[in-house]
Amino acid sequence: MFAGLDEVVQFLDVFKFNDSHIEYLKKQMPQAEPEFFEWLRGIDSKSLTVHGIPDGTIVFGKQPLLSIEGPIAIVQLIETPVLNLLNFATLVCTNASRMNIKSGEKVKCIEFGLRRAQGPNGALTATKYSFMGGFVGTSNVYAGMLYDIPISGTIAHSFIMSFDDETNIDSHCHIKGTNVLTRAKEFREELKWTNTNDSELCSFVSFACSYPDKFLALIDTFGTIKSGCKNFLCVSLVLSELGYQSIGIRLDSGNLAILSQEVRNLFIETGKKYDHDYSKLTIVASDGINEDKIRQLNADDHQIDIFGIGTNLVTCEAQPALGMVYKLVEIEGKPKIKISEEKEKVLLPGRKKVFRVYENETPSFDIMLHEDEEDLISANELTAYHPFDDGVTVTVKSPTRIDKLTQKLYENGQVSFKTKTIHEKRTEVLEQIEVFDHAVVKSDEKTYEVYLSKK
Repeated sequence: MFAGLDEVVQFLDVFKFNDSHIEYLKKQMPQAEPEFFEWLRGIDSKSLTVHGIPDGTIVFGKQPLLSIEGPIAIVQLIETPVLNLLNFATLVCTNASRMNIKSGEKVKCIEFGLRRAQGPNGALTATKYSFMGGFVGTSNVYAGMLYDIPISGTIAHSFIMSFDDETNIDSHCHIKGTNVLTRAKEFREELKWTNTNDSELCSFVSFACSYPDKFLALIDTFGTIKSGCKNFLCVSLVLSELGYQSIGIRLDSGNLAILSQEVRNLFIETGKKYDHDYSKLTIVASDGINEDKIRQLNADDHQIDIFGIGTNLVTCEAQPALGMVYKLVEIEGKPKIKISEEKEKVLLPGRKKVFRVYENETPSFDIMLHEDEEDLISANELTAYHPFDDGVTVTVKSPTRIDKLTQKLYENGQVSFKTKTIHEKRTEVLEQIEVFDHAVVKSDEKTYEVYLSKK
């Protein structure tokens, strides 16, 4: 899932060498001529033209995501920052999209990775592009403010463990004249759950009194079922009496599938005793979630509504780095090719543009043409060629649609495409996933090919 174009454009807008940069470089390069530094002082990105694929687009290996044209010295100077801005954004957006797909339509994903991310910049990038990849929110409040992403979270173990007894909450644990702690204990007596942890109950009461319409409790501090879930329900019954609806609970340890089933059953049973529908209370799980764990939880028929995913999302555990590269393909009109003993590292020469070919409104394959070839608009019959396996071709008769993915993105210091909000991009990402063959994006059963024109 291509991402990071916003940051590349922002970088190009401010790309220049100021006095402090020049002075530092003079010390590092004492052999350089004075004219070199004067040249550095005068360069910017206005001489560059950028073609490429808009971010938020599903892309595949060998495709040129960006083609940057301009004076070779300048395009070489920006290689590293451009790759830095694209590689992680694309990786984390793809990672989030994969996790969101594996979670299924009924389960939502929230980004919980701030504490484990690679510094504040990595954390903000992970939040932004996990949302674009299909997540519904974040626990990172600052990123929520910057990017207009919904924020979500629960209380922490440290909050729950900071309570010893009821004395520090008695003065403010009233709602509509009801002493919430006293009433919660009455429900606990009725249900014969008197072995639950008192300090945990006090912490839940304190939180519920502050946020009666947003009560979501972490329940594994002193025992998920024997204490946490039961204390949560005692407080929820009080809130229901007072006209509020609790949100739910969070699981953060143990066998998440079995615990979610037990919690769901306890919700339903307790609700029925008091004529409340607790069957739809939310269950959040946040213990080391990754693709493999999601797959296993699905196989075990879990009852989880939301995955809070942190470490394995923002550190991209399955593949910590993306191998996006930046290579010279043409100079002064002459195509260039890099040869390698490894077939996948052979460079496809020349400026290229990418088209997506549809059959029956479903993407069938992508095809790359040289820049000087006529655009593919429609075709009665289209033959495409494998990049490396001679004689391997695919022929499509009357494709239903052909989309040009490559667009002009930046020229003369100006953006050449319609900018979109992160919310608009997220919508487009989710729409694309539904358009693709589900065997391509929702399983590992089928590959998607990128072919070439004959030229």
